[in-house]
Amino acid sequence: MDYSSLAKQLISEVGGKENIRNVTHCMTRLRFVLKDDKVPNTKNVKQIPGVLGVTISGGQYQVIIGTEVSKAYDKVCEILGIQEQQTPEEIIDDNEKAGLFNRFFKLISGIIFPVMGVMAAVGIMKGLLAGLTSFNLLSTENGTYQILYAFADGFFYFLPIILGFSAAVKFKSNPYVGATIGAALVYPNIVTLYNEGTNITFMKIPVVLTSYGNSVFPIIAAVALAAYVERRVKKVVPSSVQLFLTPFITLSITVPLTFLVIGPIMTYISDILASSTQAIYGFSPIITGIILGAFWQLVVIFGLHYAFIPILINNIATMGEDPINAILNVTVFALAGAAIGFALKQKNKVKRSLGFSTGLTGLFGVTEPIIYGIALPYKKPFIAAFIGGGIAGGITAAMNAKMFGFGGNALFAAPLFINPEGIDVSFTAYLIASTIAFFVPLLLTYLFVSRDDELVK
Repeated sequence: MDYSSLAKQLISEVGGKENIRNVTHCMTRLRFVLKDDKVPNTKNVKQIPGVLGVTISGGQYQVIIGTEVSKAYDKVCEILGIQEQQTPEEIIDDNEKAGLFNRFFKLISGIIFPVMGVMAAVGIMKGLLAGLTSFNLLSTENGTYQILYAFADGFFYFLPIILGFSAAVKFKSNPYVGATIGAALVYPNIVTLYNEGTNITFMKIPVVLTSYGNSVFPIIAAVALAAYVERRVKKVVPSSVQLFLTPFITLSITVPLTFLVIGPIMTYISDILASSTQAIYGFSPIITGIILGAFWQLVVIFGLHYAFIPILINNIATMGEDPINAILNVTVFALAGAAIGFALKQKNKVKRSLGFSTGLTGLFGVTEPIIYGIALPYKKPFIAAFIGGGIAGGITAAMNAKMFGFGGNALFAAPLFINPEGIDVSFTAYLIASTIAFFVPLLLTYLFVSRDDELVK
């Protein structure tokens, strides 16, 4: 694939450099923030070799490339003059006519996505260690276990520090100030005071201590405040002392307010989100499982799935488990099965290659190449995935399966279904539901997709 040519054509069709405010990328998409999203010729964009599809969502013009998106992104950055490894930030003008949800979506995506790869890696490691100890292959007292567990659990425990840095980058403020706020939230002495139930005050004002390890929302809100304070402090502090005085004033104001106000409020909101998610699931687990298992990938089509990631992470942080993400995992297997079934039916080498390559990608947890390369263009594989995913989602919920970490999907999700206290029904449900989710769409696609099926126009 000639990504230089792809990048040149793409930039031209979206209106040229002058119409591009910013560009980022996720696992499979180039995400453009345009000055005028009516300028792009979407029909022409879709016809560019290497482009799988286009969707406009969350205030972004999203071009689906697939798992090689980083190569296309690098070429786009070269043409736009963005330095390599620089993460461009989306500029949202105060007068921009963007909806509140669009702004929130951009914000969350910008903060969470940079750490997603590491989050998936440590989540998988944590699950693997739980499995090894469950089968008595490794003791928790073993040095190997302790060293591996240090980074696997350490990432989540010190998540406020990591997200503090990422959030500050997003808010265009000092990232080390953001990390310092996160460090304050998980400082050992503060954690000890909380664990011992000690009552403390700040300037005679009572402080409501809580556990901020693994938390998501308190640090994001705290860094947002810090960014606001920092910008205003810079306007009054002489440039000769800004280097140290601006962080000093910013932290002195933000950290106490975080412990006094922001932290308790955001923790309360986090608890509400977790309990609300559990309440929706508890109203009818099987119906929830069927609906999410069948249709979750429609959310992916609109590129809105990243907006739900903080909620899913929050479920793990608040409850230590998540039944919702356990259901969503079957949708990945369902699309992978549909892609493989499509490939097995085809005699055309190009179609067979497309089916097998995207199906394998799906088993590794990435579904968008299947969606835009097979499911949407041929339609029947998508219907088969709806059916298989719905059945498997219902089974997952009926067996009360849960994920105990946040990380990979499909095959890489297996360790996350292992209960830290020992393998239980969740892992059994994963095996059963994943098998059904994969083979039902595979069989249905093979039976009902014809070798001469044309693309759906």
